[in-house]
Amino acid sequence: MRLYETNYAKLLPLLPKSEAVGEECAYQVGGHDYKLRILESTRYTTLIQLQMETDAGLPDYLVPTFKVRLYHDARVAEVCSIQQISRLKPRYDYPNMRMHQKDEKHQVNRFLGDWLAYCLKNGLSKQSVY
Repeated sequence: MRLYETNYAKLLPLLPKSEAVGEECAYQVGGHDYKLRILESTRYTTLIQLQMETDAGLPDYLVPTFKVRLYHDARVAEVCSIQQISRLKPRYDYPNMRMHQKDEKHQVNRFLGDWLAYCLKNGLSKQSVY
């Protein structure tokens, strides 16, 4: 649970000022542009999408995209989907058809935490870049 709590704390400063659906903000991290968009907002949860913006014509599977649900009452954030994995199970049998790791969900949430830490340390708000 600590991982989910720290991801929540790291995401809060990156969220748009308004929690309205469709609100977004842009950041530049390591020479790449990223967009954070609110997809769904309810009293206790918010669903956001983090996506790299690219003009390079890359296929979808090479463009980092996260969907993360924030649970405000519990103060935790959890990755709901990443790339082409639309549902992450808590545990997978191994081997499996898609060759997911046994703890794939934990690894993806840990990756989000590492990525958010990097963004907070090295990123710039798009508004401050211009």
